[in-house]
Amino acid sequence: MNQIYHQFGISQEVLAFGSKIEESLAERFAQLDKIAEYNQMKVIAAMQKHRVSAECFNSSTGYGYNDLGRDTLEEVYATCFGGEAALVRPQITCGTHALALALMSNVRPGDEILSPVGKPYDTLEEVIGIRPSKGSLAEYGVTYAQVDLLADGGFDYEGIRQAINEHTHLVTIQRSKGYASRPTLSVERIGELIAFIKKIKPDVICMVDNCYGEFVETKEPLEVGADMIVGSLIKNPGGGLAPIGGYIVGKKECVDNAAYRLTSPGLGKEVGASLGIMQSFYQGLFLAPTVVNSALKSAIFAANVFERLGFDVLPNGSEPRYDIIQAVTFQSPEGLIAFCEGIQAAAPVDSYVIPEPWDMPGYDSKVIMAAGAFVQGSSIELSADGPLRPPYTAFFQGGLTWYHGKLGILMALQKLYDRKLVKDL
Repeated sequence: MNQIYHQFGISQEVLAFGSKIEESLAERFAQLDKIAEYNQMKVIAAMQKHRVSAECFNSSTGYGYNDLGRDTLEEVYATCFGGEAALVRPQITCGTHALALALMSNVRPGDEILSPVGKPYDTLEEVIGIRPSKGSLAEYGVTYAQVDLLADGGFDYEGIRQAINEHTHLVTIQRSKGYASRPTLSVERIGELIAFIKKIKPDVICMVDNCYGEFVETKEPLEVGADMIVGSLIKNPGGGLAPIGGYIVGKKECVDNAAYRLTSPGLGKEVGASLGIMQSFYQGLFLAPTVVNSALKSAIFAANVFERLGFDVLPNGSEPRYDIIQAVTFQSPEGLIAFCEGIQAAAPVDSYVIPEPWDMPGYDSKVIMAAGAFVQGSSIELSADGPLRPPYTAFFQGGLTWYHGKLGILMALQKLYDRKLVKDL
């Protein structure tokens, strides 16, 4: 085993350090396996309930009328996530598109969107109009209000109470931290927040950005009162096989609104060819619980490795996990860049490429991204990224297998060790 790791340039010091960390996590990893087992059974039960068959993998073209595979998959998603209906389509290009679609289809001019968990992820700023952009919701007369979390990460309930008004039509709750330093929200905490909001205004739509959180726990936000959850198929639920796509699951009215916006009023879910990728969607969902389990193990391993070396990590090495993202703060651009170079060097695809910071569309500062992925931008695959701005935090996620995640962390540590950016191991 030492010999094979040495072929990747992993020194004996780094390998020994990583092995000690791994040994200390055996009990934690066993707990994760139980969650994965539960979620695996949940997915299989949903597929059996809706009689998934080989015919579901057939391709449709053109209008896509009567696409059995597409329609059945949406029933499976609705059952898996606890919704009345689902929209699961390759025509939804990414997570940001899915979120924009859910927002734009369920608000009207004069409505207000409220975020009670602080600023949303960077790419949504232009969708909402926080940063001016062509076609933003602000241009259509939709306003936006925000209540920041308290210093301890708690909800500012009094601030939320004051922010809700007659125009508040939709509340957007981002489950994961994005590029913020706040804690990720557990399903339980999301449920408490929704219950509070619904007491003040029962008819408000509560939407949860579910990206990076699917199958991390045994419950999903629809089971604790959310009206709509939104996510990307090239993150958790695609299991690394979905080549594109996004989903919206929740109340039938919310999903229908999104379908009419995606296609056309009067057409909605009836059109949208599957173009031969249904098998990847089904098989990806089937694999998702175990793939997410591997990503979680990789994240926990990273947290413990870098926490032991004195870096700030969020979550810390022992905290419960509510998404697959691990933040590691380096306090220097050199540390962030070295970390991302190590993740890239461990990739099965484009391992020879050296990532560099660049002006990525949708972001307000240079971003460095490491991802030697089979699917471009797939963050359920081993990847890391971060904005080149203080405090220079890397956001690490993914790992289709635990062994690949482990290699990526060891390679990142080796880069830092070689450049004397870490203390002695």
